[in-house]
Amino acid sequence: MSVRLSHLSAALPLACVLLAPLDGAALPIQQWTAGTGAQVYFVESHDLPMLDVSVEFPAGSARDVPEKSGVANLTLQLLRLGADGMSEDRIARRLADVGALLNVSFDVDRAGYSVRTLSSDAEQQETLAVLARLLQAPSFPAGVLEREKARGIAGLQESDTKPESIAARTFARLVFRDHPYALRGTGEPGTLAGITRDDLVDFYRRHYNADRAVVGIIGDITRLRAEQIAQELTVGLPEAPGTLAAPLPVLPLTGAVERDVDHPSAQAHILLGQPGMKRNDPDYFPLWVGNYILGGGGFSSRLYAQVREKRGLSYSVYSFFAPYQQPGAFQIGLQTRGDQAKEALTVVDSVLADFVATGPTQQELEAAKQNIVGGFALRVDSNRKILDYLAVIGFYRLPLDYLDSFTTKVEAVTVEQIRDAFRRRIDPGRLVTVVVGAKPAH
Repeated sequence: MSVRLSHLSAALPLACVLLAPLDGAALPIQQWTAGTGAQVYFVESHDLPMLDVSVEFPAGSARDVPEKSGVANLTLQLLRLGADGMSEDRIARRLADVGALLNVSFDVDRAGYSVRTLSSDAEQQETLAVLARLLQAPSFPAGVLEREKARGIAGLQESDTKPESIAARTFARLVFRDHPYALRGTGEPGTLAGITRDDLVDFYRRHYNADRAVVGIIGDITRLRAEQIAQELTVGLPEAPGTLAAPLPVLPLTGAVERDVDHPSAQAHILLGQPGMKRNDPDYFPLWVGNYILGGGGFSSRLYAQVREKRGLSYSVYSFFAPYQQPGAFQIGLQTRGDQAKEALTVVDSVLADFVATGPTQQELEAAKQNIVGGFALRVDSNRKILDYLAVIGFYRLPLDYLDSFTTKVEAVTVEQIRDAFRRRIDPGRLVTVVVGAKPAH
């Protein structure tokens, strides 16, 4: 469900992209509320002459309604395709002229833009001026909208022939049912066809508001300049029309659901899962570390060992939690030959049931902690990665020391905590199971 898209207007030199990690153990995140009401998260770093800025809003696909699914994504995409008298070509040229990168991010909860630019005055000011105009004065050109709708419909029609897309779509519908998380972020061919420019304008006015914005800033500027940037980027946003509705709760499944979809694919595409956890879930770390052992740790995971290494049933197998404002999916996925689908499902079911019942061994836990802690530096080794974390910390109101305390919280997880969390949160008897490409008797 989750989609984080990137559209690059130019390529910065490699030395500028691979930024040095910040000195010291602590990540000095400064936080304040801008005069516009926007929440700002700032890290000052003068290691390289670079600046990364993001602005995100609670405007993801969960704000769509079934009959207009795709509006959230189209609204976001068209912001960069015409604004304040600038055409999409003019926008792209202005950013390219200063070597800036423009990125668009979108998932079920969040939508927004980020830029990367040199911190020198001319490049910085030009880049931020363009971003401000995109955010504050989109024109939503009617002709561009029709073109993007046609592209979207064609893409969806092609996607709907692919077994992996069919599996993902079916899985989301069965796991989330009537909840907005079940909606495809890109919409459906029928809903896209009916979306009008007025729909985009209305969605923009209701969701792109300063007091709901989260601004992330990291780079070679001072706190004073960061305050100015946050103000300039959000001062012209539309006023919120009222209180933003709280996300609807994701309800647990009441029983097992199985769906076989016939497809000529030689490989059976298999997904299993159920609603998992929220981003700020009290069980976050036991579930996250436990999942690393179960299927999130690649070659070292239990699922990989049993499905791939021991039986050769699949080239790869994985599991993950997708935490959002409401519980996203806990998902297990693999591909296998059609005639092996039944056996593969039996193995996966057995591994999951055993893990939920008994949890990991102490040896598995210690190995997982070593890998996670040892690899943590790679999660924050560039300004781009830190900017992504600033957006997450800000949007979900996580503690400012979230990154500083991450490895400590991982180290504190025990076998008993993992076992307890999985027993309470994952029910092997209430899984959605989707198989596309084969029809095993399961």
